[in-house]
Amino acid sequence: MRDIIVIGSGFSGSILARRIAQELDRKVLVVESRSHIGGNAYDEVDEHGILVQKYGPHFLNTNHFSTIQFLMQYAPLFPHCAKLLSFIDGNYVRLPFNFQTMQELLGPEKAEPLLAKMRESFAGRDRVPILELVDHPDPQVREYGGLLFEKAYRTYTSKMWGLPPEKIDKYVLDRVPMAMNYDERYLNKDFQYLPVNGFHEIFDQMLDHPNIELRLNTDAMSHITLDETSKTVCYDGVSVSCLIFTGAIDELLGYRFGALPYRSLDIRYEYHPDKKRVQPCEIISYPQAEGYTRSTEYRQIMQDDAAVQGTVVATEYPLTFDKDATVGNIRYYPVNTAESDVLYQRYLSAVHEYQNIFLCGRLAEFKYYNMDICIEHALAYFEKVRDYLEHDA
Repeated sequence: MRDIIVIGSGFSGSILARRIAQELDRKVLVVESRSHIGGNAYDEVDEHGILVQKYGPHFLNTNHFSTIQFLMQYAPLFPHCAKLLSFIDGNYVRLPFNFQTMQELLGPEKAEPLLAKMRESFAGRDRVPILELVDHPDPQVREYGGLLFEKAYRTYTSKMWGLPPEKIDKYVLDRVPMAMNYDERYLNKDFQYLPVNGFHEIFDQMLDHPNIELRLNTDAMSHITLDETSKTVCYDGVSVSCLIFTGAIDELLGYRFGALPYRSLDIRYEYHPDKKRVQPCEIISYPQAEGYTRSTEYRQIMQDDAAVQGTVVATEYPLTFDKDATVGNIRYYPVNTAESDVLYQRYLSAVHEYQNIFLCGRLAEFKYYNMDICIEHALAYFEKVRDYLEHDA
């Protein structure tokens, strides 16, 4: 069972393990450090009967229905379009920022001429990154872009990443662009779903295959040896043909070049036993609040169950990842800056000296993948692994 080793049981590791086991009929050992599978997409029913996403809210949003069909092999899904609000200057405004947000922030009279300019400047575009507004040649468009940036993006980004937005990779700031219409969906993807019984069912079924052995509560790094001379990988002293690694690349190489920066979360839960709903929508963004960034009311996300009593709100406090800390010892987001990307390239060059190590996923590739990109990337990445294994055989 140690011919092919997969480290991590999130979407990247689980998808690759299943496809290798099923399509190549090869034995796979999946090693997971936590007590559960699913990585940060894991969810569970809490003591109140509410399906809680333990590491923050996740939604399936994609422009490729084939991605949804792939997941439907393992669990039933139902359509769900996430709709969010942002709490700014004491009021709830629509997020993503759209034409309704403009009226809420400026008032209808001031918004009217700006709406016309927006439609003319960005004709044919559904969403526009906020930085395009900030740098726009028209002073009125530029002024509104600056207002959004200062009231929401700068404050939220500074809390989320612990850095000023000027230091963060532009891709991060562009993840939630402004809607050039009255679209209320958080993301303008064609197909938006959630699993009926939770994400954990997808992972349970995906890893349920006779060719897959799963080991939980196992520190893979205490079993893996990288031979610098022969450039081979061993697990428990036995050479393996293929190591698929979805964890942190700096940990794989023993932090030889220094630790890569990640952000973590302290998620605090509040149960309201006598209410079925406490927030105006499922997720609220708080760019101006002290310390926390957003709150999620999970009962609004799960399919309604009349037997459930009360509701739960989870509030997220970002902090720097520290593997030795009691709180904040789970990696959530790679901090992509010019400096960290240079450091990552050093690690990547060192890993490339090993022909049979494959890096896949947000941590291993040090990229802030959305869930749909992570899933679709793993499905495509399998072809690379297949080519190697078939040639190796």
